[in-house]
Amino acid sequence: MSASSIVLAGGKGLRIGRSKALVELDGENLLQRVVSRLSFLNSDIIIVITEGEKLFQVVSDQKLKIVTDIYRGKGPLVGIYSGLINSDSAYNVVVACDLPFLNKNLIDYMLEVSAGFDIAIPRLGDMVEPLHAVYSKNCLGAIEKLLVDDNLKIDNLLNMVKVRYVEAEEIDNFDPQHLSFFNVNTKADLNIASELAERAA
Repeated sequence: MSASSIVLAGGKGLRIGRSKALVELDGENLLQRVVSRLSFLNSDIIIVITEGEKLFQVVSDQKLKIVTDIYRGKGPLVGIYSGLINSDSAYNVVVACDLPFLNKNLIDYMLEVSAGFDIAIPRLGDMVEPLHAVYSKNCLGAIEKLLVDDNLKIDNLLNMVKVRYVEAEEIDNFDPQHLSFFNVNTKADLNIASELAERAA
């Protein structure tokens, strides 16, 4: 399935002390790492930042589009909305910029099973991964209503649209350690990520 990518890069990174997008891991910043791992889709990559942030320098052959959140201070939900509004694709892989171990085969599988649904989202027990999911532009109306109502929990969106949950046993076929969902929030996380990247190399 043809799909664009949306990378949410607007987090302030308060716990790590700087913008997470610019945190260095294994010779490249996290944003560069995520973009390079999405390049296999051979489609547009939309980077969503908050207003006033400097544009990030990303080295890639991909066509990059950098957009700002349409509303301020409304968290990841508005980032998803801003990306979808600016996308030319019906389906979009949405990820956070702090996921250094994206898995191509898992993303391919999620795109495959997303046909006919508004969202395909990983579910591990009681936890879902909304910032590693496939979103259809059909979600725009529901997201806009949530934003207008200042109802910013992504979980509420899942009750308003047609969702395909990608369960743990499906994920295990591609990523048994669930590293796809490892995100870098703290310096301790960065140390672990560095060890994992070194081991993988």
